[in-house]
Amino acid sequence: MENTDRRTFLKGLLAGGTAAFASESGLAKAADETPVLHVWSCGGLAEAMKPAHDAYMAQNRVRIAYTGAFAGALGKSLLAGKGETDVFAGRVLQLAKNLRAAGKMDYFKPLCFTSYVIVTPKGNPAGIQSLADMGRKGVRVAMAPLASPPGSQSVAGILKKSGLTEAIMNNVLDTKASCIQRTITDVTSGRADAMIVERRLTTDPRYKDFLEIIAIPEEFFPPSPLTFTVGVMRSIPDKALGDAYVEWITSADGQAFFERVGFIPALSEKGQELIQKLGVYDANV
Repeated sequence: MENTDRRTFLKGLLAGGTAAFASESGLAKAADETPVLHVWSCGGLAEAMKPAHDAYMAQNRVRIAYTGAFAGALGKSLLAGKGETDVFAGRVLQLAKNLRAAGKMDYFKPLCFTSYVIVTPKGNPAGIQSLADMGRKGVRVAMAPLASPPGSQSVAGILKKSGLTEAIMNNVLDTKASCIQRTITDVTSGRADAMIVERRLTTDPRYKDFLEIIAIPEEFFPPSPLTFTVGVMRSIPDKALGDAYVEWITSADGQAFFERVGFIPALSEKGQELIQKLGVYDANV
C-alpha cells in the first residue's frame, strides 16, 4: 500500500470511519441475513487473507467483511475506541498485548511470522552474497527509508544489528523513497543491485521471476516486526462466530495460505520455534 493510501485510511479513522480497502467479498450487511464477520488485519497479510477468506466462506455460512491496512493505525483506532471489528490480525506482539490489557481483545493466538532476505536482479550481476556486499563501493542499493513502519524500521534494525548502517546507506539510490512496492521495481528492472525485503514480497507474481534471493542470518532480524497474531475482540456480537474463524485460520487448512505467500506459519516447526523464542502467546489461552 502506498503512503497516499495510508494517509487516506488514517484520515478515515480519525473521522470515525472504518471502511478502507475492503475485499469485494466483504459486505457491510448481508442482504440474505447471512452472518457477517468483520476482520481487520495488517495490509501485509492481505495476499494470504483474501484467498483464505474465499475458501472459508465457501465452506461456511458466513460473510467476511475484510479490511487490510496499516496495522498500527488500526490498532490505535481500536485502543481509542474510534473503530470496531470482530477479529483483528495485527503485526507486532505488543499491540495484541496492549489490546488485551485495555480490555478490548478477548484473546489472541500466534498466526504467522515474517522474515527478511536480500534480493538482486535475476542473475545477480553485482555478485551480492551478504549484507557486507551491499556496503561495497559502487553497489547500488534500493531502499524506502521513508516507508511507513514497520517496513522502514525493520530494515534500519537489520542494518544496525549488522553494524553496516553507514556503509549501506551511503549506497542507497533514493533516501527519500517511501513505497517499498515501488522501490523493489528498481531491483527487478536492474536499476539497483540489491535490496532488503520481506520474503513474502519475493512470491508476488509482479516480482518473483525477476529476482534472486540471498538469505540474511536470523541474528540480524529485529524481533518486534516478525510476529503476526489473530484475536477475537471483546465487543464481537457473536463470539462463537469469531472463535470458529480463529480456530480455522490457525489450523493446517488456514495456515497453508500464509505459507504459500512466503510467511512462516505458526503451526510449522519453524513457527513453533519462533513462538517459544519470541514469547508469542496469550497467558489466558
